[in-house]
Amino acid sequence: MGISLPGGVTLCYLPANMLEELYQEIILDHYRRPRNKGKAVPTDVAYKEYNPLCGDEIEITAHLADGKIAEIKFDGHGCSISQASASIMTQQLQGKTVAEARALIERLQLMMRGEIPFGGREMGDLKALEGVLKFPVRVKCCTLAWHAAYEGLKKGV
Repeated sequence: MGISLPGGVTLCYLPANMLEELYQEIILDHYRRPRNKGKAVPTDVAYKEYNPLCGDEIEITAHLADGKIAEIKFDGHGCSISQASASIMTQQLQGKTVAEARALIERLQLMMRGEIPFGGREMGDLKALEGVLKFPVRVKCCTLAWHAAYEGLKKGV
């Protein structure tokens, strides 16, 4: 599905229900095959968060080098949304400066509160988290790892 433009360029679009299914698949993929699960060694940043409402527990560890996040990992247990969000977060933050990482986390928190709109395709897998907004009680699950990373980076620097 798409619109053909001159020069052989096609703009693709998907109906809303197909996009929703795609984003659900991204979340399930990160849940089933989490990226960066474990502990960063050496550890310059470590911070744990716990959600007493659902039992989700996340620990974020990171190794910093030359002012950047050289490695960031998560460990813990919880629902598919909390685990997938942590996996997506590690991919988004790896290689960023601490300031860039904190800015992205702040932006994600604003998006999850509905204060600013989610971006588009440039967000990569992060865009999949937008669907969580339909379930307000799950927003805390989604932001748990992000909050832990923010607090850990604040204390670890």
